Amino acid sequence: MILGIDIGTTSVKVAAFTPTGAVLGQHRVGSTISRPRPGWAEQDPVDWWNHCIRGIDAVVAGLPAEHAVRSIGIVSQVNTHVVVDENLQPLTPAIIWQDQRCSAIAAGLDARFTPEEKVRLWGAPITLDASFTAARALWFAREAPREWARTRWILSPKDFVAARLTGQVRTDGRAAVRLADRTGTRYLPEAVDLVDGLEQRLPPIADPTAPLGEVTDPGPGVGPAVVVVGTSDTFGDVYGTGTTRPGRAMITVGTSLVAAGASTRAVPTRGIATFPPRGGIFVHAGPTQAAGDALRWWSEACGLPVDAVAAQAAAASAGSSGVVFTPHLMGERAPLWDAEVRGSFLGLGSATTREEMSRAVLEGVAMSARQVLTGVEEACDMPLEQVVLAGGGARSDLWVQIHADVLGRPVRRLRVHDTAVLGAALLGAVGAGIHPDIETAADAVAGTDRVVEPVPASSQRLGPLYEVYTASHRALAEIHAALGAWRAAG
Repeated sequence: MILGIDIGTTSVKVAAFTPTGAVLGQHRVGSTISRPRPGWAEQDPVDWWNHCIRGIDAVVAGLPAEHAVRSIGIVSQVNTHVVVDENLQPLTPAIIWQDQRCSAIAAGLDARFTPEEKVRLWGAPITLDASFTAARALWFAREAPREWARTRWILSPKDFVAARLTGQVRTDGRAAVRLADRTGTRYLPEAVDLVDGLEQRLPPIADPTAPLGEVTDPGPGVGPAVVVVGTSDTFGDVYGTGTTRPGRAMITVGTSLVAAGASTRAVPTRGIATFPPRGGIFVHAGPTQAAGDALRWWSEACGLPVDAVAAQAAAASAGSSGVVFTPHLMGERAPLWDAEVRGSFLGLGSATTREEMSRAVLEGVAMSARQVLTGVEEACDMPLEQVVLAGGGARSDLWVQIHADVLGRPVRRLRVHDTAVLGAALLGAVGAGIHPDIETAADAVAGTDRVVEPVPASSQRLGPLYEVYTASHRALAEIHAALGAWRAAG
């Protein structure tokens, strides 16, 4: 069997599959996020390790002895960083991708590059935001100099766990966001030279399917399984959804939302990341800041379980009373890249019900998907006819229908919802020689469960509200900036 691990923001998932993608066993352990100060978001790296070991033990223990683990692939949340010493011991809590403490530092680094330089270096007029590794490194150098001096490696979650499993430290070019050059095979001097001492603290870059070695830590009890370098959870989803051929697109709804598409062309598009090509195919993508996290926030604000909030939303009709929700609860990434913007309900009236507000939350997340996907299609320079919805949000029939209605196009749901952990397992299978390449592996496993068509009346009603959604950021930019200044002043 092939084993996949997905170190996400809200949980660590471990699953075992046959080489053709049939699920043999799976396990999930919830993770906690610490928010010690406004705008900060941290996790304990040791929790990642312990959750992985628990998950591996649980999955392997539940299978017959003849199902030996041949390979292990790992993907993880991207732009989450842990600094460790030479013994792989964490020196501080991990700073996760949601964290905004470095926004001012990042803005200063971003201002050093003209739009033309950004296109030359990164292929698009990107924004270096608070999650940029160099911004985090500069923050450590300034605010935690003792820990920075002891830092041997800056690692992503999957690199941290893989290093503990095998004793080998590597990363991949796609997880080294904004640090790797446009080939994804080496670091970009203009990026790593932004901070003294950063380059020597970065892991060597290797292909995501490259074997690191066999498991040396006795904890998991999986014997001589081959562990590969792995990649970001976004590319785990890309492979798990089969978004590896031109014209295909995916939207994953987890803690955050990611929209991505594949094409043979790359048009520089503001707010959208274009990754190094593989076999002549570019993947263009954009992550938002809150998707499932917006639903979590609203359910906690209502004092109700998530299922109860979803049931409320189902009781309201599409568009309801004209309420629009913007899910920018901790700033926004793609396509706005604005650390100061915050969420809002627009159009509230004295007759607005909680059912309508719950519906607006789900619709607002789907509107963020449409906004990012629009940019992805521009970067692809072609329409994306096949859209797959994956992630935890795909388990909700209502949310899948809402996405189809907001997008105004059919949405496919796959048999395996947790596509990132499937994609991780496929990387391991390629590294172990079970599949010849990741594209072949992806084509072999991405099976459709159902296709959801948009309801024309709902799409027609939601269209004008989407225009309000996109206009709200431009219209309220000065207000969000003023509130941001107020927050910064304490």
